[in-house]
Amino acid sequence: MSDELVVVVAGGGPLSSRAADAVPHGAVVIAADDGLDQAQALGLEVTLAVGDFDSASDEAVARAEAAGTRIERHPTDKDATDLELALDAASKLRPSRILVIAPRGGRLDHELAGLLALASDRYAGSQIDALVGEAHVHVVRGGRTLASQAGELVSLLAVNGPAEGVRTEGLVYPLRGETLEPGSTRGVSNVFATVSARVEVARGVVLAIRPGANP
Repeated sequence: MSDELVVVVAGGGPLSSRAADAVPHGAVVIAADDGLDQAQALGLEVTLAVGDFDSASDEAVARAEAAGTRIERHPTDKDATDLELALDAASKLRPSRILVIAPRGGRLDHELAGLLALASDRYAGSQIDALVGEAHVHVVRGGRTLASQAGELVSLLAVNGPAEGVRTEGLVYPLRGETLEPGSTRGVSNVFATVSARVEVARGVVLAIRPGANP
């Protein structure tokens, strides 16, 4: 089975009011635990709900079961977060793109772990994007063109090791074949010079984060 787009709705709190507009009609939607509550609040039709369901409301689970949503239960004592389990389920569908919708302001450890999980090699077969609160996150492998608006902030952060040969076009502060090291702030607070920018990575993975605030 292969789907063009799979949407993963994470739990942890209310989602951005823009979240519903980011989900195309007919997209496959996978909810992670209390992401089920959030997906239902957005009026989304959930195909699969995954997790230990220690956070999802009983009412949301009952509504999902009545609507024919498949429920995949995992034990509370497990080795992966509910979001990672949902990403694994999405990856099994071999989509060309995975879009994660997640809240901001929840547990810091979960938020950081979720961002790092997006860049896992397990999901390298799909283009990965996320809407985290008002921020947009894009996983860059090889190269991507990012649409935006002139003046919008973007930070480029290396994950899972050094990102080598990083080149950009359309940013105010260009990178010309540079290496970004994990933990370095070299790529923080760049700015779109035009309505789109090209980011290329010869080796490694970069998270391009648009925090949603103009300088």
